Amino acid sequence: MHARRVTEPASEWLTVPDLVDALGITPGKVHRLLEDRQLLALRVDGVLRVPAAFLRDGEPLHELRGTLMLLADSGYTDEEAMHWLTTEDDTLGVAPVEALRAGRKAEVRRVAQALAF
Repeated sequence: MHARRVTEPASEWLTVPDLVDALGITPGKVHRLLEDRQLLALRVDGVLRVPAAFLRDGEPLHELRGTLMLLADSGYTDEEAMHWLTTEDDTLGVAPVEALRAGRKAEVRRVAQALAF
């Protein structure tokens, strides 16, 4: 959550108030989801933003947390993780978040581990 700018091609970004509405929880609980790495946000012009693709059926994408932890353990910054998750990957053929949404968690995590630096 230390990024200065968003350069990723996510189609829709949600703010904390948007997440409060979408998830039916308090702003404090939204911040807890971010702290617990169940969601990833970047700060744009002082406002936290989360890609809408990180939600499914009114809750955070379950496969995201482990993937975020793997990326962090591999040395990715939040901005680098966001960029990788939301940009098409040649190996996967789609953006990793879309592969996660399609049930390809193991494949996404294998690719993430292979890219670790």
